[in-house]
Amino acid sequence: MNPESRLKRVLFAGHFAVTAECGPPKGADPDLVRKKGNLLKGYVDSVNVTDNQTGVVRLCSLAACALLREEGLDPVLQMVTRDRNRIALQSDVLGASALGIRNLLCLSGDHQSFGNQADAKGVFDLDSIQFLRAVRQMRDGRHILGGEELSRGPDLFIGAAENPFADPFFLPRSPAGEKKRPPARSSSRPVHLQPPEVQGMDGPGARAGAGEKKSLF
Repeated sequence: MNPESRLKRVLFAGHFAVTAECGPPKGADPDLVRKKGNLLKGYVDSVNVTDNQTGVVRLCSLAACALLREEGLDPVLQMVTRDRNRIALQSDVLGASALGIRNLLCLSGDHQSFGNQADAKGVFDLDSIQFLRAVRQMRDGRHILGGEELSRGPDLFIGAAENPFADPFFLPRSPAGEKKRPPARSSSRPVHLQPPEVQGMDGPGARAGAGEKKSLF
């Protein structure tokens, strides 16, 4: 049986979704993840699992998501481009889907200088927008970067994070002058928006993908 994203189902039904964050431990103890998950069970629709947040080495987000799913929760897998090249990113996307994880949040990641591995080299083979597009191509077009076909595409509800206070608010244009279409179906902004920022996010760039339903939380 193919599990469905509870977060997607709740949002697309027009309901108010409740999410919480679960930071994986600085160690290999799976029971710490299970304990956090059981504290949240019955109170949230989905659990956002961070990916070595602030550049600190932790249990990987993919493993933590798999553990939370075993506990009956609907995890959101965070994946950052800081630590992986395009081969690893696409491979982990396929692995996540095969494990039944149905939500993916594509991020660039906090700079490694903030964490406990300041001398680590950032990969950034793709930026977060390029990664989003790659995942969408894998899911909807069933092919990886470069065009090679997949035997089966990943089944994922794709999300992005935005900073409404960053300039400019509008999406860049391609050389042909066409607005680039946002590839995400959900967007996470962990801030309280004030009217000027809300208006700015509703500009031409935000309307470029207006033909598709998107959720903001």
